[in-house]
Amino acid sequence: MKKYIIILSLIFTAMNASAQKTDIFNPVRTAVTSQTIAPDARAAGMGDIGAATDPDVNSQYWNPAKYPFTISRAGIALNYTPWLRQLVNDMDLATIAGYYRIGNYSAVSASMRYFNMGEVMMSSSETGSGDMTINPYEMSFDVAYSLMLSEKFSIAAGVRWIYSDLTYDYSEDTSPGSAFAADLAAYYQDYITIGQRECQLGLGLDISNIGSKINFGSDQNSEFIPTNMRLGASLMIPLDEFNKFTIAADANKLLVPTHPVQRDDESSIDYEARLQKDYYDVSSISGIFKSFSDAPGGFKEEMKEVNWSLGGEYTYNDKFSLRAGYHHESETKGNRKYFTVGASFKMNAFTLDAGYVIATAKSNPLDQTLRFTLAFDLDGIKDLFKKK
Repeated sequence: MKKYIIILSLIFTAMNASAQKTDIFNPVRTAVTSQTIAPDARAAGMGDIGAATDPDVNSQYWNPAKYPFTISRAGIALNYTPWLRQLVNDMDLATIAGYYRIGNYSAVSASMRYFNMGEVMMSSSETGSGDMTINPYEMSFDVAYSLMLSEKFSIAAGVRWIYSDLTYDYSEDTSPGSAFAADLAAYYQDYITIGQRECQLGLGLDISNIGSKINFGSDQNSEFIPTNMRLGASLMIPLDEFNKFTIAADANKLLVPTHPVQRDDESSIDYEARLQKDYYDVSSISGIFKSFSDAPGGFKEEMKEVNWSLGGEYTYNDKFSLRAGYHHESETKGNRKYFTVGASFKMNAFTLDAGYVIATAKSNPLDQTLRFTLAFDLDGIKDLFKKK
């Protein structure tokens, strides 16, 4: 490969520095890893949870099937995350998401994200030229349609275009990559009685980025995009007329084959041949099914590839919220372990959210990551103009 940089690989290598030495470190590898970064502050404050929490404007990333259950007819949100501030000061993720509910039973939604990797100094000694500065980035755009099949159950489908530019010299050997993907989601919401309280139960499933592999040049193997399955459950418990508490949990698994590990009795040539056959030659759809049973460590390692999160949210009078959560990833699969806290303040027309990460793993560059969300309720804005 000529003049090709894999910046995200370097970033996530730094994130893996505290992995245990007693186990084989073998994280699930994908391209465009920015697609796995949680965009909004509400979910971030609850440990990166969103498959089954109460529907909001940023449900496009977590589970678009929730939109038909929103109270407001339309909304839009701006999200900003200064990324990896423990390592660099010029990386960030910016997203915009919005939805419009059609009648009482369906909705259309869309989002766009832009991941800026900052300035990178590159040396072009091969051509005899001096150093140069490049600005690699990744972006995506998606749309979805959700439909309520009953008063308690809804489904959604979406399509996404992904673009990644990590190069500085477009040639036959290296070039930006793009991919197309689809999302499928389902959401169930019901009310159950616990004691004397009527509680809201939510169950969610979201399978995202089912699509093509991505290629960065004709002489390279295509890489898997981060196809992911997310399962979640939540329970909202009203304490009284003004106070309510929500507890939620999510489990995530990348539906991507595990990268083969070279065996002690295996030559480099044999390993490269097996790697090509069992990994790079596998199609994206076959990789989804293969991902459930191909970990070198068997079932035990497969379970380590499941990340889980727990979170809670306290809300007063639907205006003010406090949140906390925890996210866990196995030491041998990335070691992203962190607590989160967050808060929000809601007015008639807008909501301001903030989320903060407190890492528990040593040397974790996710530590002190801060996210902001500014969401607008279009019904609320419309009411403000009517009052005037």
